[in-house]
Amino acid sequence: MRLPALVFVLIATTGLGCAQSHPHWDYYGRTGPLGWGNLDPAYKVCADGKEQSPIDIRGAKLNKALKPIEFHYMAASAELENNGHTVEVKVKPGSYIVLDGVRYDLQQFHFHHPGEEAVNGKLTDMDVHLVHKSAEGKLAVLAVRLSEIQGDPNATLAALWQHLPMEAGKTEKDPDMINAGGLLPGDRGYWTFMGSLTTPPCTEGVRWFVFEQTVSISRAQLRAFGALYKINSRPLQDRNGRKIEANE
Repeated sequence: MRLPALVFVLIATTGLGCAQSHPHWDYYGRTGPLGWGNLDPAYKVCADGKEQSPIDIRGAKLNKALKPIEFHYMAASAELENNGHTVEVKVKPGSYIVLDGVRYDLQQFHFHHPGEEAVNGKLTDMDVHLVHKSAEGKLAVLAVRLSEIQGDPNATLAALWQHLPMEAGKTEKDPDMINAGGLLPGDRGYWTFMGSLTTPPCTEGVRWFVFEQTVSISRAQLRAFGALYKINSRPLQDRNGRKIEANE
């Protein structure tokens, strides 16, 4: 299955430290995913890393010791930025999660079309990555898979979609009180594994949490985002024997 900074992205797509001196990258052609590792020495791990994201989630092992994620999200106004790779929602400080007793502050969340994380080989229509960072600088990315349904769209997505910036480099302010918790599924069961950012520099050591239950997105919402980004997702990466665990 995207910080200044479970965790997925960060640097370019999440705007967390992508220096302007780094070369241009994209999702197509010579500067697309197959070539990221050759664009800059700083991106080398995109090609050579052994714990790259996203991956196909299958064969997860139940771990009863895994604790539920504690959510402490607050409602606030937000700013949406079309950064040329995705639409990133910048949130005000104060929202956070707790994992194994450690606080991770929500930095931002952003969208991929189609979804990046696969489950048994199947991708969803889109996904949203909520990027968190601990005081020690460790990253955790929560991935919510979005599937098209007929009927009422997700209310939080509906509020955000009213303010989608239509051009790269543009920002729009959403005056509504946005709570990222509105993007989460009702059932908070998840899969977890170690991975990387899904955009250059593809930094590893990111803990990922992918929710098992999907969240609805309407056809109109899909079309609106697809008009901005027909494809902005990285292909699946080799699992390389990584352990995938599921909580109850």
